[in-house]
Amino acid sequence: MAAGATDWAVFGAIVAVLLLLDIAVVSRGKQSLRRAWIWSGVWIAVSLAFGAGIAWRFGGEAGLTYLTAYALEKSLSVDNLFLFALVFSQTGIPPALQRRVLLWGVVGALVMRALLITLGLALIERFHWVIYPFAAILLYGAYGMLRGEEKRRGKIELACALCTSWVSRFIPISPVPSGERFLVRKEGKLHATPLLVALVAIESADLVFAVDSIPAVFAVTREPFLVYTSNVFALLGLRALYSVLGDLLGRFRFLRYGLAVMLMFVAAKMLLADAVHLPPAVSLAIIAVIFTTSLLASRFIPQAAVKCEHLDALKPVKPKSEGCARCVAAGDTWVHLRLCLTCGHVGCCDNSKNKHATQHFDETKHPVIQPVQSREKWKWCYVDKKMVG
Repeated sequence: MAAGATDWAVFGAIVAVLLLLDIAVVSRGKQSLRRAWIWSGVWIAVSLAFGAGIAWRFGGEAGLTYLTAYALEKSLSVDNLFLFALVFSQTGIPPALQRRVLLWGVVGALVMRALLITLGLALIERFHWVIYPFAAILLYGAYGMLRGEEKRRGKIELACALCTSWVSRFIPISPVPSGERFLVRKEGKLHATPLLVALVAIESADLVFAVDSIPAVFAVTREPFLVYTSNVFALLGLRALYSVLGDLLGRFRFLRYGLAVMLMFVAAKMLLADAVHLPPAVSLAIIAVIFTTSLLASRFIPQAAVKCEHLDALKPVKPKSEGCARCVAAGDTWVHLRLCLTCGHVGCCDNSKNKHATQHFDETKHPVIQPVQSREKWKWCYVDKKMVG
């Protein structure tokens, strides 16, 4: 197939209308889970309709290839949702403000993907051997999903820590959100708000994600129109999908393993492309089976209970303060707070410069804390040094 200027213009017009619709309609009004489900379905329906348009315009094989690339990108983009949840929990962004950050994050990702796809295709066109480093990147990405979650979480936490973020090298950071503003002026000087730190962290995470996902789609097709359109339509529905799945992602414990297997499959497909040709329908079926199997395994295979004898001694407690009392006394403000489940002490987390929550444990030996942020449900035992109940 050979997409012409008209095809690109039609695609651009559709994306522009969808973005305007997102800004003018989807982002406004009362948000609800039902509304998020509806709009998530709308984005998927539009994406599939575009695929049907490709099949009508260029033939059934092109349509199937687009659908395979879209399914692959959509599946891999779910991993991005884990990162979104982590970024927002670390920066203390409330749900009402997350939509604005995600909107601009998606817009930035569209531009970034266009540049990376153009560069990647140019490299493959000129240097065929580049497929081998690309395949290695995919295998390393699979390894990272299987083994490197704690390391990646640490990098995201470091990027989001308002007191240590590299953003502070260029502009002072105000630790308290100021409505929907990314910048706020204090005492005549511009400060970045947590929204800007979250946006930078999301764009940085998407850059890392794109390094995996773009070579993956090259294993399906190297037709620029199919590569970019599948990427864009997979990205456009991320905001609605996050609203639907944001609180459920932690339940899909085998999903990351499924995505790792998916990356290994497309790496093998890329390496063996000259010797083995898999029709788009076969590739689509394999991707669908891997993704579905990981979801079903997460649903039906019970998770081994984490034992912690300290949980039995805990009683419901109320926070003794709205913030970290020691930070307030020192003139600091911190938004990542931890509640001691023994006495109700509220302290700042280990991403802060003071680490008052850990200091409280050192002084009292009260074992278990939980985050004050409502979206986070975990508990941490200092004694057992693990997540519990």
